Amino acid sequence: MTVDWNLFLDSLWPITQGALKGTIPLSLISFVIGLAIALLMALMRLSKNAVVSFIARAYISAIRGTPLLVQLFVIFYGLPSIGVTLNPWPSAIIAFSLNVGGYAAEVIRAAILSVPKGQWEAGYTIGMSRTLTLRRLILPQAARVAVPPLSNTFISLIKDTSLASVVLVTEAFRKAQEIAAFSQEFMLIYIEAALIYWVICLVLSMGQTRLERRFDRYVAR
Repeated sequence: MTVDWNLFLDSLWPITQGALKGTIPLSLISFVIGLAIALLMALMRLSKNAVVSFIARAYISAIRGTPLLVQLFVIFYGLPSIGVTLNPWPSAIIAFSLNVGGYAAEVIRAAILSVPKGQWEAGYTIGMSRTLTLRRLILPQAARVAVPPLSNTFISLIKDTSLASVVLVTEAFRKAQEIAAFSQEFMLIYIEAALIYWVICLVLSMGQTRLERRFDRYVAR
């Protein structure tokens, strides 16, 4: 196979621009919202109220038990059938946020449970309420445990945003599809898109390593 380097170089910036304007912002927004959902679901799972805990378990089970692509289709193509029509970007953000919330909830719950119960008792001893103890003592310690799996979740989300192309969101893979359809050089362009995703994930993996080392500085050896 002869490589058309001119096409490769000409398409490099449009696909990269799609990543900068679509993939990365979509991932960041969805991840932040998803973390907020995940924290809420994790706390609900830990609740002693059976109804609250059941709702969280049902949500997590539904998200983890169904494909992300199906969730995207339900929101973008399914909701209009009941009179709710959303634009591509809000649809993708909602789908990705809900998906992150379902997976990250169990990560956060496990991280909270990993903190020794004595930390809760220490907070109560000095007069802290349960909420204040959670915010000031438990969550900071749980964050160190949760960083590696949550970082992996974010890296996976970067790759999963390629699915947003099916709901007409213009991101890196959508740009690659447009260029490939016009040039008919599918192998070259898709490999180029894969390389761009790889570079982004490689940079994020390096950032994850630095963040883990930063948290480990405060751990007694």
